[in-house]
Formats: sequence, structure tokens, C-alpha cells
Amino acid sequence: MAGEIPDLVAHERKGTGKGAARQARRDHMVPGIVYGGEADPLPINIPFNALIKRLRDGRFLSTLFNLKVEGQEDVRVICRNVQRDVVKDLPTHLDLLRLKRSTKINLFIPVEFEGEDECPGLTKGGILTVVRPEVELIVTAGDIPEKLTASLEGLEIGDTITISQVPLPEGAKPTIDRDFMICNVSAPSALKSEDDAEDDTDAAEVPTVDETDGGEGDEG
Repeated sequence: MAGEIPDLVAHERKGTGKGAARQARRDHMVPGIVYGGEADPLPINIPFNALIKRLRDGRFLSTLFNLKVEGQEDVRVICRNVQRDVVKDLPTHLDLLRLKRSTKINLFIPVEFEGEDECPGLTKGGILTVVRPEVELIVTAGDIPEKLTASLEGLEIGDTITISQVPLPEGAKPTIDRDFMICNVSAPSALKSEDDAEDDTDAAEVPTVDETDGGEGDEG
């Protein structure tokens, strides 16, 4: 995985059930459960403010964390679900899945574009239209990329980039089994308007035949 795996600090929750969960929330904690792997499920509490910050940072559900719980060995986890209050939209519970480095998982990875200065289509006034700002990949837990990079170098107006043109980490593959589009360079609206106007002008200049004119051959 590119970059350092961030820590997620939690506390083991004593007791289970709705009563223990309600007490956790009164203590400004968010209850959760860690499951999967070869270990038993572990009830945890995560400080509310710390979790809110993580959620606001974005990509919480696609980030691999190093879970640190006092008295337990550190373990890599990924969040599989965050339950929220239906009125306040605040987190009320979360599920964390234990992962091994070799575990295969599906994740949405953001796409970053580079080479705008070397893109003739953009320098001519074209517009970059991003069809997929992120792509769902099957990746190994130990090699999750922070992003995918697509190069715009050499693209002209009307050109596209598909997933086959984007370098993927070794062992990773898209969940969609076809060469789908990532982005395209389209003509600016002003240019499209000019083209439409030219088409209208051409159509107006085409001579028409007056079907009421019988011609010389009809005399007699």
C-alpha cells in the first residue's frame, strides 16, 4: 500500500448488548465490533470525536487501518459498515473486518489526472469530462493504492481514456469485466454551437426542387 497505514485507536468494550452500547454513547463513544480472521469477535468503543474526524476526512470505508486496542495485538482492519442515527445522521455503531496482508477485498480507489499541460485538446479549449472519479478494484490488503493515475498527455478533442490505459497495482483488477471509460476530452460549448450553426447554414444553402414546375417537356 502506498503511504503509511493510519492508526485507529479503540478501547475494548466490557459487556455486550443494547445496554452496553447505550452506555458507550453516553460516554461519548461509538460502539463497534471487530470480526473476521481466526479470532473471536471483539466489542470495542471508539471516541466519538476521533471517529467524526476520520469520517470528515473522507474515504473511511476504503481506508485500511492499523487497529490499536490496549491489551490486544495490533491488527489491520477495514470498516464494512457505519450505522447512523436516522435523524441526526451521526454514527451510532461500526463494523470492522480483520484482514491479512494477502486478503482480497473490493475497494473504490480515486483516479487522479496528470499531464494537463501536455494535452493538446485542453490547450485548444477542450473540456475534461470525468466519467469515473473512482474505480472499484479487487486488491490485496497489503497493496492498497492511495490513488490511480491517468495521463492526459497527447489527448486531442474527442479522445477518451479507458481503464485499460490506466496503470494498476500488481495483482489488482477492476470488478467490471469490460474496458470502460474513465474520462474524455470534449469540445467546448462555444465550438459546438459554431459547428451546429455551420450545419444549419449548409442545410439552408442546399437548392430545392420546385415540384410544381413541370419544365419544357410538359408543353403540348
